[in-house]
Amino acid sequence: MRHLISCLKHYKKEAILSPLFKLLEASMELIVPLVVAQIIDVGIPAGDRWYIVRMCLVLVGFGVLGLGFALTAQYFAAKAAVGASAELRTRLFCKLQSFSFSRIDHMGTSTMITRMTSDINQVQSGVNMTLRLLLRSPFIVFGAMAMAFVVDVQVALVFLAVIPLLAIVVFSVMGACIPLYQQVQGRLDMVYLSTRENLAGVRVIRAFSLENKERKVFSERNAALRRAQGRAGIVSALTNPLTYILVNLAVIALLYLGAGRVELGILEKGDVYALYGYLSQILVELIKLANLIFTLTKAVSCQKRVGAVLDLEGEARLLAPAAETAEGAPDVTFDHVSFSYEGGGDQALTDINFTVSHGQTIGILGGTGAGKSTLVNLIPRFYAATEGKVLVHGADVKGQDPERLRGRIGVVPQKTALFRGTIRSNLLWGNEDATDEQLMEAVRLAQAEDVVAAKGGLDGEVAQEGKNFSGGQRQRLTIARALVRRPDILILDDSSSALDYATDAELRAALRTLDCTVFLVSQRASTVLHADQIIVLEDGRMAGIGRHEDLLQFCEVYREIYAAQYKESV
Repeated sequence: MRHLISCLKHYKKEAILSPLFKLLEASMELIVPLVVAQIIDVGIPAGDRWYIVRMCLVLVGFGVLGLGFALTAQYFAAKAAVGASAELRTRLFCKLQSFSFSRIDHMGTSTMITRMTSDINQVQSGVNMTLRLLLRSPFIVFGAMAMAFVVDVQVALVFLAVIPLLAIVVFSVMGACIPLYQQVQGRLDMVYLSTRENLAGVRVIRAFSLENKERKVFSERNAALRRAQGRAGIVSALTNPLTYILVNLAVIALLYLGAGRVELGILEKGDVYALYGYLSQILVELIKLANLIFTLTKAVSCQKRVGAVLDLEGEARLLAPAAETAEGAPDVTFDHVSFSYEGGGDQALTDINFTVSHGQTIGILGGTGAGKSTLVNLIPRFYAATEGKVLVHGADVKGQDPERLRGRIGVVPQKTALFRGTIRSNLLWGNEDATDEQLMEAVRLAQAEDVVAAKGGLDGEVAQEGKNFSGGQRQRLTIARALVRRPDILILDDSSSALDYATDAELRAALRTLDCTVFLVSQRASTVLHADQIIVLEDGRMAGIGRHEDLLQFCEVYREIYAAQYKESV
């Protein structure tokens, strides 16, 4: 809750004025029954039309004032709720940006999106309703009761009897509904999951002709949601009949006692109406208060989930004592490095040991799950080695500032990621100060000139996730983006898998002209064939390291991969 309170500190004025104006509106509402009572007791018996008109104008004035107070309260409540939730969302986004890859992997993308969207939206609704109703509803309930005692103490005892009963009914129903609505939310999540999976995998579903199966699964989940909603609806539907039974019984008692006291001349007819009005106000406000508590319960729960993320530690700037790079040191050194993913069980990499000098091209070859991507992700410290050291320019990456470290490294991830905008805006991620000539030079090296030309130049549109480009086109643009940075170390994580062999060969030839160290991760032997060193991985261990000719003689794993891909024995 401290995170939300911290966000609300910037909206102290709104958080105070909103309840204040709501109390002013409630005061107008409490006076209305007394004014109507005067019309009934004074104006109508005397036939004084001018008096009735004046009292009606007073009612209109109260109504206008109440409307003004309500709108003002709503404005301040909305401003505080929207502003606080926006700041909370910003803090959450910044926190997510600070997480290490391990943390992101552990949490999951869908969980983070849920926290960012629906959870914070629920918090916003809770803050809005709290500012408007948390003081207003109790004020109306106790104010109406006090006004009833002002009108007549004996008849007001009916209020003392019925209010606890109404509260018991309303809050009992609410207490029974909360777990049922939690079940509804769980069922709704399953419906969302089914919908999301079907939309994302529609091509696969149709390719395997599984539409009928998916419809059945969706229907089952939708039916479960309907049943859960039905149970919750039945219980919540008890609120109105039970409360109205109690209210009607109270009305009967109120009219019975009131009529007797009117007959005795103790009360006026308008007083009886005023008492009835106050009873109705109490009923309405108790139901509002129950809804508020229900909303507030969900909001607090969502805020706890958001707060749990905000309380997590982001990626540390330094994981070891600060280290300075050394002039003339090897670009990359793996010193007996091992690595295990958080909660991943066995080691993903075991005792990796090699040194890379500046300007070398290093091929990393291995089967699926051999640890190729894991290895190169240790270089920019996307993950931190659990054993041993990864040195870049002679300094342990754990002791280097991440921004400075990554500023010298160009990374093309295995999964291409383009952002909505233009080709230019995407390429400028590599270097926001790059000129058009520098951008086009990177495009040329990445063999993407035809891609840019086909889209009308650097200002060609890029759709969300680059969906208006083919897989190979996206890969070439992401390579160009990395080259715009002019990195000291370039990491290509299986980033040419969608390229044809001719384009792949042209790309490799272009990369050999660069004055940087290049890591080529691939499952193709042809991609790493001419590398200065080829690291062969098998089950997270180095099965061999050397040039192509050497590995053919001394590395059985490399021979098997090469033979399988070239269809010939070695």
